[in-house]
Amino acid sequence: MLRWQVLIIKIKHLNMNKLQALTLALMTVLFFSTTAIAQTQKGNILIGSDITDLGLNFQKGSTQFNFNLNPKAAWFISDGLAVGGYVNFGLATVSGGGSDVSYGIGALARYYPTDKNVQKLEFSKRARFFVEANAGFGGTNPSSGASTNGVELGVGPGISYFITPNVALETLLKYNVIVGGGNSTTAQQLNLGIGFQIFLPGAKARQLYREEKQNMK
Repeated sequence: MLRWQVLIIKIKHLNMNKLQALTLALMTVLFFSTTAIAQTQKGNILIGSDITDLGLNFQKGSTQFNFNLNPKAAWFISDGLAVGGYVNFGLATVSGGGSDVSYGIGALARYYPTDKNVQKLEFSKRARFFVEANAGFGGTNPSSGASTNGVELGVGPGISYFITPNVALETLLKYNVIVGGGNSTTAQQLNLGIGFQIFLPGAKARQLYREEKQNMK
């Protein structure tokens, strides 16, 4: 085979590899450009949790541990709008001292704007802005100081970043207020939570539920 023929074959092979790589890259971009929107469509389910104030401090004569866990689940009743419930439990304790306990349970609603002007502000095709609100019953009870137990309300903005088609890392900044009884009639908090959510099609979620129910028999 002549050298120029070998060279042409190599060029064609190189171009084919580049074309395949470019095609794969374009498919990946297109896939993730629709993923964030597809996972918030009507009928899908989200399950996950936010974690705030997680820490462990070792100090001579005083070891401190604190965390706040906020699991939640919701169902998309329409594109971009999910409703569901949440549970919240927080604990801060110091060795040799008392413990601060907070709790909450209630309903939540989350809305992912579908307006194109809002979506233009999102820094990545994998990212989606949202607003979350909750209403329920909760309380904050420190070992010393004012405690409040009663109606809990919260609202705040957040952003979901899809690291896979079905899993998103999240940041949520939320203002919470509890109005009720105790040493103080009102307690207010501003929390920055970091967590994750799993987004599942409704059919897939029902299948997993049936499998778990069958395994428990």
